[in-house]
This record gives sequence, C-alpha cells and structure tokens, in this order.
Amino acid sequence: MGSHGGVLATLDSSKTQWYHYKAVIISSMGFFTDAYDLFCISLITKLLGRIYYHVPGSAKPGVLPPAIAAAINGVALCGTLLGQLFFGLLGDRLGRDAIS
Repeated sequence: MGSHGGVLATLDSSKTQWYHYKAVIISSMGFFTDAYDLFCISLITKLLGRIYYHVPGSAKPGVLPPAIAAAINGVALCGTLLGQLFFGLLGDRLGRDAIS
C-alpha cells in the first residue's frame, strides 16, 4: 500500500461525481450481457431440439440428445470463461492508467 496511500485517501474523501455513476452503469451493462448470454443458452437448446430433432407425426416436441445439449452448454460456459479472461487482460493492458 505504501506509495498509493495518498491516492486511496483522496479517493475515499472525494465526492460522488458523474464519473462514478458512469463507471457503475458500464460495469452493470457488462454483467447484464454476460448473464443474459448464459440465460439464453437454455432457451436455445430447447429451440434446437424442437427444430432439428422433431419426429414428424409426433405430438411431443423434439428434444436434443443429452450429449449434444451438454456439449452446447459446455461450449457456452467455456466461451464465457475465455472471453472474460481475454477481454479482462485486454482491458487491463489498454484501458488502465498508471497511478503515480
């Protein structure tokens, strides 16, 4: 903490400004889009089953085989993890300013 103590004290004593609200809104939008993506995967797997695995003449809607549904869900979760790591590192490299 040594050399950054003055900066942290200044941040603690500063008044809330538009910049603070903007940072909260931007980070909330990132969380919303990430959560929305993971929420939609379950709906997409249901729709894929109904479209591509429907048996003609059957009264029941089609269902994805469990292995395919698991693969789609796994790829979505792995893609989310890799995207968070990649864009987090990219944001740290390109978006952060040095505090002196």
